[in-house]
Amino acid sequence: MATNAPEPRRASSPARFSYDAIVVGSGPNGLAAAITLAQAGCRVALFEARQTVGGGMRSAELTLPGFVHDICSAVHPLGIASPFFKTLPLTDYGLDWVHPEIPVAHPLDNGSAAVLHRSLPETAAGLGRDGRAWAGLFGPLAADWDILSTAILGSWPSIRHPFVLARFGMRALTPAAALAQTLFREKRARALFAGLAAHAIQPLEHPLTSSFGLVLGALGHVVGWPFPRGGAQKLADALAAYLRSLGADIVTGSPVTSLLDLPPTRAILLDLAPLRFLDIAGDALPPAYRRKLERYRYGPAAFKVDYALAGPVPWRAEECRRAGTIHLGGTLAEIAASERAIWRGEHPARPYVLVGQQSLFDASRAPEGQHTLWAYCHTPNGSTVDMSERIENQIERFAPGFQDVILARHMHNPAQLQAYNPNYVGGDINVGVQDWRQLWTRPAVQRNPYATSLEGVYLCSSATPPGGGVHGMCGYHAARAALAEM
Repeated sequence: MATNAPEPRRASSPARFSYDAIVVGSGPNGLAAAITLAQAGCRVALFEARQTVGGGMRSAELTLPGFVHDICSAVHPLGIASPFFKTLPLTDYGLDWVHPEIPVAHPLDNGSAAVLHRSLPETAAGLGRDGRAWAGLFGPLAADWDILSTAILGSWPSIRHPFVLARFGMRALTPAAALAQTLFREKRARALFAGLAAHAIQPLEHPLTSSFGLVLGALGHVVGWPFPRGGAQKLADALAAYLRSLGADIVTGSPVTSLLDLPPTRAILLDLAPLRFLDIAGDALPPAYRRKLERYRYGPAAFKVDYALAGPVPWRAEECRRAGTIHLGGTLAEIAASERAIWRGEHPARPYVLVGQQSLFDASRAPEGQHTLWAYCHTPNGSTVDMSERIENQIERFAPGFQDVILARHMHNPAQLQAYNPNYVGGDINVGVQDWRQLWTRPAVQRNPYATSLEGVYLCSSATPPGGGVHGMCGYHAARAALAEM
């Protein structure tokens, strides 16, 4: 992968250093940072508080024995498309991507579903009068994906290929609700685009929300929306195994409560939210920089329910029975109202719900004939409201009889998500709002977004560009920034 950052000036540590670099946190960005440093010849140690690596890429039997659930992230279009992950031999270390027959389906109240197929013409054919507009919107994005991905997942917006980026940028800056209403005439295409754009976890009237729908829709046509066979943990395990093959040390079950706890090293990279960095840095941070991090904004939270099921979900729309991911929320207007309410601190009766059906395509997830279901909705940051009934009502709305196949449930409210992963402040799984004020200036406005006020200490979490998602690019860019100064 092309980079302008130099290699480290020294390949081995002076005697006074135990390591060239230490990485704290083993989410996708921590692992990516550690791998990048180890590939450059550095002696690296990665410290993880829990007994297993992965951060948001972990799997466990949350409900009943034999039912493997993804605790946080589950479906990974950015993972398979990541410019950095694509360079790694992860299949040699056990990673096997599973591609559902249909990447995304969006059921409607009339019993039909709008469908995003991997094939752009097939998707367009299913959208009636809006098929030509869909193809005109996503065709160029899919064709130019290699160019766009370099810019979108870079450390700063790229100025290369200005015409391609200008064409994307004009659409991306538009609020998603406005773009959908302008381009599409019927409810099906509008709803399908709204379901994609609502991954922004912002009101769809906000600028830049279209960018989420454009990127996720283009990914569906370019690489699909796959997931790792056996669970998200398999992606983390493959990254960790490759890191060990490079000679790095991985120390699990070792929480870091202070920077002073770490062995001597030339560089420290923290896969941590700004709030966590404030905790472990203590009084070492200058007041001005501390105030910058204290002003960092965290966004709405997630409320998640995992299900063990006696059989598949009885969706009314046949296409939903062949899809890996389902977006529930009805029309564009309904989804927009739900996300607007969350932003105001309210709890909608009909929330936008994201559903993953991994076991339909991966038999290792559940006992024979039975299934898992992964579902979450957005909720105000730090909310204590139980959203499980509202999530189930949304599923039941499009799949009558769903409650009859439930064997067991496991819930994560925002506080439990933060307890599981302290980076999810208030349950914010994106580690900070990703709006126009904080997308490219996270965690603070400064020349190098990864550097901190402490020499040799860098942030490499999703609180740095390019932001949330399982792609590892925040860690990659932070490691390159560290290498340039080592």
